[in-house]
This record gives sequence, C-alpha cells and structure tokens, in this order.
Amino acid sequence: MPPQSGKKPASSRKHPIRVLIAKPGLDGHDRGAKVVARALRDSGMEVIYLGLRQTPEDIVEAAIEEDVDVIGLSLLSGAHMTLIPRVLKLLKERKATDIKVHAGGIIPDNDAARLRKMGVRTVFGPGSSLEEIIAAVEASARPAGSSH
Repeated sequence: MPPQSGKKPASSRKHPIRVLIAKPGLDGHDRGAKVVARALRDSGMEVIYLGLRQTPEDIVEAAIEEDVDVIGLSLLSGAHMTLIPRVLKLLKERKATDIKVHAGGIIPDNDAARLRKMGVRTVFGPGSSLEEIIAAVEASARPAGSSH
C-alpha cells in the first residue's frame, strides 16, 4: 500500500506525531531505544517499538503500514553505514520520503555527517538529552517554515 501524502502540520494535526523506533541489524542492546521510546510516548507522541534485529525492509514496511511521521533507528553494532542508507533507499523506492529518519547510537562524527548528507535529520550520540531528541522529532514532523 503506498504511503499517504499530505500530512498535516503538527500544530493542526488531529493525531499525535507517530514515531517508529527500531533496532536494525544484529545489535542486541536495546535499553537506550526503550528509554527514548518511553520519553517520546510520555511527551504525547504515539510510538511503535519494533524491537531488536529488524531488517531495513521490515522497518520501512512497518513505517508505511503504520503511517508514521518519523523513524528512529538505534545502532550500536557499527553497521550504521550499511543499514541506515538502506532504509533511506527503501523509503525513496516506496515514495515515502515524507517519513523523516533520525538515528542514534555509537556513530563516529564523520559517519554522522555523511548520514545527514544522505537525508538523516539528526544523529544522536551518547550523552544526548531526551529533551534534545523530543525537540528534534517534533521539529522534523512539522513542515518547513512552521514555527510550532
């Protein structure tokens, strides 16, 4: 099923921001992803947590089926330069580039810069605050030029 287009601005939307959180690849540590998922939920967002060991294909399919506004990817395995670009490519192929992608985990600064150039909105590293993450997700779910 193709993604729905014409998402409403966050300030006028009838539903909360919908976020899908996933752990792509073989990484088995999900505490941080669960903490972020809870913080987003507690801030009023709807959160779908896919859990560990998801393929990029599974993530994109679920994001489209769930009509999410944002995907949050958590990676600690070092496979970020393989898995995240694959998610971005699949979103493009499925004509779902209106879904914004954020990433977090152990991602070197050089790789983070490359990922942002590819289309990742924000790359969060160790020590990022939950407030920063919430604000970035809220901002990315708004159309350009919207102030709130």
